[in-house]
Amino acid sequence: MTAYSRNKPISFDNHWMPFTANQDFAQNPRLVQSAKGMHYLTPEGEEILDMTAGLWCCNLGHGRDEIADAVHGQFKELDFAPSFNFGHPLSFELSERLAKMLPGDLNNLFFTNSGSESADTAIKIAYAYHDAKGDTGRKRIISRQRAYHGVNFCGVSLGGLTANRRAFGQWLPVDHLNSTHDLSRNSFTIGQPEYGGADMANELENLIAFHDASTIAAVIVEPIAGAGGVLLPPKGYLKRLREICDQHGILLIFDEVITGFGRTGKAFAAETFGVVPDIMTMAKGITSATVPMGAVACRDFIKEAVFSTSQGIEFFHGYTYSAHPLACAASLAALDIYDRENLWDRASGPVGDKLQEALQSLKDLPRVIDARGMAFIGAIEFEPLEGKPGAIGAALLKECWNQGIMIRGLGDAIAVSPPLIMEEAHIERFVDGFRKAVKVVLD
Repeated sequence: MTAYSRNKPISFDNHWMPFTANQDFAQNPRLVQSAKGMHYLTPEGEEILDMTAGLWCCNLGHGRDEIADAVHGQFKELDFAPSFNFGHPLSFELSERLAKMLPGDLNNLFFTNSGSESADTAIKIAYAYHDAKGDTGRKRIISRQRAYHGVNFCGVSLGGLTANRRAFGQWLPVDHLNSTHDLSRNSFTIGQPEYGGADMANELENLIAFHDASTIAAVIVEPIAGAGGVLLPPKGYLKRLREICDQHGILLIFDEVITGFGRTGKAFAAETFGVVPDIMTMAKGITSATVPMGAVACRDFIKEAVFSTSQGIEFFHGYTYSAHPLACAASLAALDIYDRENLWDRASGPVGDKLQEALQSLKDLPRVIDARGMAFIGAIEFEPLEGKPGAIGAALLKECWNQGIMIRGLGDAIAVSPPLIMEEAHIERFVDGFRKAVKVVLD
């Protein structure tokens, strides 16, 4: 296949693509040329229905003129401002606006450029807080199996995905709770599973007894584990984690990089599940993925403790592109769209219900062992092929592309996380194409 960029033929030899079988891709490339609304367009002009919001991130769909205009205007006025010792008005405006949206007193924003950087920053903030309180021995973090917290060395240590950890090891003192996945009792559930919530959370008590609370800085969880397979928290699970952390002086961190910005039917999953963390990470939907940006929010008592220990630089951490002017302009424009089009709670309405019903309707397909999700996020899990564990998701990703649909392949599961603008007709198109793809791959 000959591909072109700006009317010039291109080679696949030089770009080392992330999380991609590069040699296979070069033989059968899946290229997108443009995008608008719910669809990508290939260089050949074929429509691809985006059922993943890009990479869990294009919550507003594609090609939003308002964001493009905001970024263009900001570029002409101020293309960059140094983030150390200097500032620009948009970062303070955005911080104030996000603080008003966030639950509880998560009033303090530290800007990053990605979810991976947000995870690293959150752990450093937790360390800084305990150091400020004189608890300098609190360096251990409790995460969870099948968790994903980015790909920096901190995130790999926190994460619970075997392939990532096998490749790069663990560089921080981290222990892991079991995942909340319980196929035997909670399969084919819409919304939060009924069984196991408090018992699963109480495992944290065992880890605290083993390590001693005086060594543990924080517990970090995704409210819904995304890349680990769209694993929802059973009822009572997150509230029990909150209680245990409070009892032992341990900070609770929510990674809302995927769940934030309307995915669960509220602005943040913390609202959906009624639990306020001490620290929250975010990215992706903060700009609807138009300009790279992330952020970490923390409660007032954390910032107050850290600031009380120094009259100079309070926190020795930051990035060249923190609160980049173009990213701030994109985020403010995106927030305007979320507000104006009432998208914060759209996923919890009839279209979200339709998506979950559609996922459940696919349980008659070959080898399906679970369908799960809530609002605008969901997964279908398959029984692994004998001798080929993890192969089904990748095969379905490729065949769905042939059917004009973009999905995520996650081992022997597939995930969907469509833009918040999805309509019922898009769900019908997905179901039809997905059934055809499964027939090709598994029949």
